[in-house]
Amino acid sequence: MKQPPNDSFQFEISLSVLNHLGRSLYRNFITVLGEAVSNAWDADAKNVWIYINRDENYFLIKDDGDGMDAADFREKFLNVGYSKRQEGKFKSDGERPFIGAKGIGKLALLSCANIISIISKKEGGDYIGGVIDNSGLDNAIKEQLKPSQYNLGQVDTAIFDPFVENHEKGTIIHFAGVKESIKNTIPHLRKLIALYFRFTLIDEDFTIYVNDEPVSFADIEDLANSTQFVWVINGLGDVYVDKHLTNLKKDAATINDATFNATGFIASVEKPRLLKIAGSEEKVGIDLFVNGRLREKDILKHLPDFSTRFVASYLYGQIHCDALDDGTKEDAFTSSREGIVADNKEFSDLLDSLKENILEQITNEWDAWRFEIDETGDEDNPQNSKKARFARGLLKESAGDYSEVENDDISEWIKDLRTDAEFNVPTYVDCFLSENLVRRYLSESNISLAPEQAEITKWRNAETRGKAAGNLQINIRHSNDDLYYLSMLPLARLAEPMRGGTPDRLLTDEKQFTPIRNAVMHTARLSDEAKRKLTTVYDNVKARVRNLLSGNV
Repeated sequence: MKQPPNDSFQFEISLSVLNHLGRSLYRNFITVLGEAVSNAWDADAKNVWIYINRDENYFLIKDDGDGMDAADFREKFLNVGYSKRQEGKFKSDGERPFIGAKGIGKLALLSCANIISIISKKEGGDYIGGVIDNSGLDNAIKEQLKPSQYNLGQVDTAIFDPFVENHEKGTIIHFAGVKESIKNTIPHLRKLIALYFRFTLIDEDFTIYVNDEPVSFADIEDLANSTQFVWVINGLGDVYVDKHLTNLKKDAATINDATFNATGFIASVEKPRLLKIAGSEEKVGIDLFVNGRLREKDILKHLPDFSTRFVASYLYGQIHCDALDDGTKEDAFTSSREGIVADNKEFSDLLDSLKENILEQITNEWDAWRFEIDETGDEDNPQNSKKARFARGLLKESAGDYSEVENDDISEWIKDLRTDAEFNVPTYVDCFLSENLVRRYLSESNISLAPEQAEITKWRNAETRGKAAGNLQINIRHSNDDLYYLSMLPLARLAEPMRGGTPDRLLTDEKQFTPIRNAVMHTARLSDEAKRKLTTVYDNVKARVRNLLSGNV
């Protein structure tokens, strides 16, 4: 390529301020990358090419947007704070809503490499450009030079030669000496781009390439395949939801709420670990987009009372609220463009509405649907008891022992047992606990077992015969104590003997309790009537056992 003319280009801002706004303000590489992509979008580019050379430690961003001549480069790009919105323009010539607003995002480019070289040209024109060497900028700041005393360096055309063929217009930025913090794997970067630059996936007129391969839905296919449920909010039309979520356990749900001033989707995955982006410390969350651009990652962090709930670790999605940047309101974004101003009222109202009108519905439905498919749900959600959840989980674990049996009917048979297991398994535990507590009470109270000796002998003899028939030489019970041959009926008679001819409550309740308890102990499935009766009676038994243990006999 021809050497750009050696024009004198300087920043239009104090160099010390440039340091604070540019090199010190931006911390997130995806934000830095976003500024270059956003500039290309605002310039009506149809394509952005990102080239990464890890061996030579550089990357390059190229677009085919309108490009700049010397006047544009001096008066707009290097004029920190310049924004087209100042001229009353909020859309590009191609009718794209401008993403840039404050005119300082370009300084993000200074934060990720030692040397930044920029060339640009308009259609039919020649390249112009310059070089920002951060070491030279350091010296200029140290010497307290004025902007007019610090000129951008001369472009080394050799670094651009492989990238200018057929480049009729647009801007190319070369980043040499890339800082360690952005040396991510190529698949990691592709996934981040697919997640955070949504318009490259849904806009046929805008494509982002990484090393000449277009970023596509294939880069987030693993996320799509692990998605179980999705909720579409206020009619968002999204090809990712409509065409790529093919493994859903239920059809996409819809939430329409006129009080929620946004659109979007929220989805849930099978396991929280599936939201982790391999090769990084990042995870996919629920992100806020304004005019198609990521503005706040993981907005649930602003809802601490919800973000700590179990369901939150399964959720990801996108909320789109263009009203936050329609040109009529106070700027809602931080100077770094890496987030929302914390006390912005519109954003706070959006979060409140999201929590009250959207997330509560999603939480209840997610929990119910996970329960249906035998997965862990929200243990704090009262619509299913913790005992029932644990029982179903235990059934699922035990059912795994039969997973290799070649019989297609077995899974349906096991599924048919779920509801009964939710009742029987906790009931068995309740019976086990209450009866053993009564045994311990009798032992500690030194109550004589003599009145029940015939019952003890009967069950000792039955066990002896059973062991002989089975040729068992081992001890079955951990203790040979007489107490362990008594069930609840004789235990109740000992704990609360007849007084004046009237039995106490435990003995009364036990007479209704024992027949159903015995069915549970023999793994029988109970009728609905029996379940209701056992629940009622056991509440009384449990209360009476508590009284015994506390000495209120």
